[in-house]
Amino acid sequence: MRLKIDYNIAILVALLLTIGLIAVYSATSSGSGESLYFQRQVMYAVTGFLIMLIMPYVSFRFIERASYLFYALAILMLVLVSVIGVKGFGAERWLAVGPVKIQPSEFAKMATVMAVARYLSDRGVNVNRLKAFFTVTVIIMVPFLLIIKQPDLGTSLVFLALYLPLLFWAGLNGFALFLIISPVITVLTSFNNWVLLVWLILISGFLYFSRKKWLILITIVSVHVGIGFATPYMWDQLHDYQKNRIETFLNPEHDPRGAGYQIIQSQVAIGSGGVWGKGFLNGTQTHLKFLPAQHTDFIFSVIAEEWGLVGVTAVLLLFLILLIYLIGLASTVKSRFASMTLVGVTAILFFHIFVNIGMTVGVAPVTGLPLPLISYGGSFLLSTMLMLGIVQNLSYNRYQM
Repeated sequence: MRLKIDYNIAILVALLLTIGLIAVYSATSSGSGESLYFQRQVMYAVTGFLIMLIMPYVSFRFIERASYLFYALAILMLVLVSVIGVKGFGAERWLAVGPVKIQPSEFAKMATVMAVARYLSDRGVNVNRLKAFFTVTVIIMVPFLLIIKQPDLGTSLVFLALYLPLLFWAGLNGFALFLIISPVITVLTSFNNWVLLVWLILISGFLYFSRKKWLILITIVSVHVGIGFATPYMWDQLHDYQKNRIETFLNPEHDPRGAGYQIIQSQVAIGSGGVWGKGFLNGTQTHLKFLPAQHTDFIFSVIAEEWGLVGVTAVLLLFLILLIYLIGLASTVKSRFASMTLVGVTAILFFHIFVNIGMTVGVAPVTGLPLPLISYGGSFLLSTMLMLGIVQNLSYNRYQM
């Protein structure tokens, strides 16, 4: 009997998991009792890989039809977190089931992708109509708001990162894309009144030459003015640790022993690796404990220090091949639901990879997002493997409509 496995994905995942296990072992081998991290990660990796291999045997139609149910269960779990959640690092992010802790936000990512894909794949749904646009927005914003309330800014941003790729793949027109992207630029310019004014003039000019009705022009510009004035107020509502992360990203040397410590030590570790690295278990930043969160958020720095440019290039190349393969698969599957789901998975993985590696080198704020298949973490690794298991299912059933 032929196995229902996409070997290209399986091999890429196996290689990345192996690299992750080696990195976690190195990052946790020098502390008393820390070897438990490696043992648990091996258990998570084996369990997750088996889940990935089993998922293709689940009915494709069941996965498609149960998408809304999965989404409803994910939302219920997020609500329960706010009621009976377990606190950790200043946030309520886990549900405790006996000795086991589950982070519902990790599983909510895939559930949200499937719900959006299920809705947009229905006949008669036109993403360029206000009803469809509004529905997709609600599906994404509900888990976003529940997670940011925990508070977990990093994970909540993953949901916003899904918004544009899914709508674009569904066929959203250029003007609507402008309406989505432009408010982000307005937020970034709102801290300088002159820059904000120039941006508002550019928006007005674009709308004028697009020959939209004056009512539409005035409404859109008014919304942007409102965003511009509201952003500084929203900044004041952020928690202090969230402000510190953003300020440290802009200038880590401002507080080298405080908020900037993580980024500076990470950059030192990466730079000291050179071309070939210091060798397995020979990373000084790692084993002298200068590198913070080295088995989770900053695992990429461990790889860079011990395996150098060669190791970093290998990891990036594997991720790049995986992402390109997923996009190619999304273009070839016959089912619209499968295509939309694959794009959502690609967006999740890309955002995690970009932000995690970006924060280790100082080009993105420290948000606490782990590196897929490599960082330590039970809920994150198992949810990622479940996600890739669904990808395996979609790949096997690529010719189903």
